[in-house]
Amino acid sequence: MPVAMAGGSSGGGRVLDCRSFWKAGSYEAPAAPTHGFQDALETGDFDRARVHPKFLHTNATSHKWAFGAIAELLDNAVDEISNGATFIRVDKTINSKDNSPMLLFQDDGGGMDPEGVRRCMSLGFSTKKSKTTIGQYGNGFKTSTMRLGADAIVFTCAIRGSNVTLSIGLLSYTFLRRTMKDDIVVPMLDFKIQDREIVPLVYGSQGDWDSSLKIILDWSPFSSKEELLQQFQDVGSHGTKVAVYNLWMNDDGLLELDFEDDDEDILLRDQGSASGGVTKGQKEIVQQHISHRLRFSLRAYTSILYLKKFDNFQIILRGKPVEQICITDELKFKKVVTYKPQVTHDSQVVSVRVDVGFAKEAPILGIFGMNVYHKNRLIMPFWKVFQEGSSRGRSVVGVLEANFIEPAHDKQDFERTPLFLRLEARLKQIIIDFWKEKCHLIGYQPTDPNLRSQYKATLKDSGGSASHVHHKNSSSRRTGGFSSNLLPETYDDVAAAGFPNNGSHLQSTGQAQENNMDSEGLDEDLVEIGSSGIFDPNFMEKLSEENLALFSRREELRQRDTQLKQTIEDLERELEETKRKCGQLAAELKVRKNHQHLHHRV
Repeated sequence: MPVAMAGGSSGGGRVLDCRSFWKAGSYEAPAAPTHGFQDALETGDFDRARVHPKFLHTNATSHKWAFGAIAELLDNAVDEISNGATFIRVDKTINSKDNSPMLLFQDDGGGMDPEGVRRCMSLGFSTKKSKTTIGQYGNGFKTSTMRLGADAIVFTCAIRGSNVTLSIGLLSYTFLRRTMKDDIVVPMLDFKIQDREIVPLVYGSQGDWDSSLKIILDWSPFSSKEELLQQFQDVGSHGTKVAVYNLWMNDDGLLELDFEDDDEDILLRDQGSASGGVTKGQKEIVQQHISHRLRFSLRAYTSILYLKKFDNFQIILRGKPVEQICITDELKFKKVVTYKPQVTHDSQVVSVRVDVGFAKEAPILGIFGMNVYHKNRLIMPFWKVFQEGSSRGRSVVGVLEANFIEPAHDKQDFERTPLFLRLEARLKQIIIDFWKEKCHLIGYQPTDPNLRSQYKATLKDSGGSASHVHHKNSSSRRTGGFSSNLLPETYDDVAAAGFPNNGSHLQSTGQAQENNMDSEGLDEDLVEIGSSGIFDPNFMEKLSEENLALFSRREELRQRDTQLKQTIEDLERELEETKRKCGQLAAELKVRKNHQHLHHRV
């Protein structure tokens, strides 16, 4: 592919011929001139390894999903909480050179000094090795920014002792491609505050500093040194701002990130097709559920991205804080299982809490999966431990924090080590045990013979219908803005269904297998329910209708709430306008009185 650029000669108009991320790495690299080898020997340039610009793109392909790249940049801000960070702002801004959209990230963390920003923008360097920080490979900034757009510019301000420094760095795939570089060149500028003035901080020669300035002005969205320095005005005395521009497009020539459909969100195109609902109404509910929305809604994804809720930190997406959601709070008939993996023979004993329960929408919708976190960060959302078509574990959702295994480089999966495989086998067993113990609570025939006998007796005593059990003390509520369902007031009220809450034979079996790493008992027959699994079709139909009615009611209330807010804003504007007019009338009246008073005196 040719490396010629489309657009004008201005920096903002310089874009790659191919704006599709997955095709942008396919171009012919120029061959090194024959005299370059001799020059390199004479100058000692072989003291360091060269990294071809193609590697920037190849490295970024580790992120198959654009939201995974955004999460990496959020992680950097979350890691700065220990340095005083209180927010990370994610928003759309405009490239003033060509009016194209840019993706902006800004935090108020400790910022980076000149040495730190060079470490950030070099390849494979990381000082994050603590037990709490999320980033650890030293590769996240490069892979994430290059996955979102062809170019990124960094502004960072830091206080180290009595020194206040400002640094600017440009990571531009477009610049490297257009100028036919065979090595990754990252121009950087540094400044310091001296006598309340911003003055250049030159580490090499003044010529190098001036050359970096020229490259940044030519290939960034900014046209002057003054305009560059203006970017620090809202950063404050410490913090970091990253602008990603020349954003990637899909095969249809549209931006991969959609900023237009929702003013308070950033959406992924071509990711919103819903499945899992039989009727149109059920599909609507599926579309509103977070397990579906997280695939294309950044607000939905970031709402569950971190396991523990922040005390003094916010993710502000397009001007509105993200409301964090705890998945375990969205479950009914919950149970806690302790898993003790065998990490190594000489290591400390690890104990992992696994929260498991039924999705609120059960049994109407078959939403299921395990949400696996690592160091507070979501790695695998709604992981299908069983295959999609399997009946076992229907509507079972779980949450755990697996710090004893290492995530993959893109932090969207785990390395397939023996530890991970044993975890997978154990989670399958936990789901099966939970299903066998509690599936009757959501309308399925009990798999245990003793519970099945009690179930039949309950049906006989209640005249063949157990729907009143599930409707007792029911209430509707909105959770996280994604779904609204008829739910029991007390999720763990097993006795309300007419069954004893001892579960002794089941619990003892689960405890006996607690530390068993193999996959015994994973036979499909254990949980196969078939078409006769649901004990009361009338109950299912009625519950489905009530779910749909509540969903419609929620939408009506949401619209009404929006209308009321708009009415309040209109009234407030009218009130301010009335006050302004009253002030004008009062001033005019005062002037007239003064004129009349002077007239009488004359």
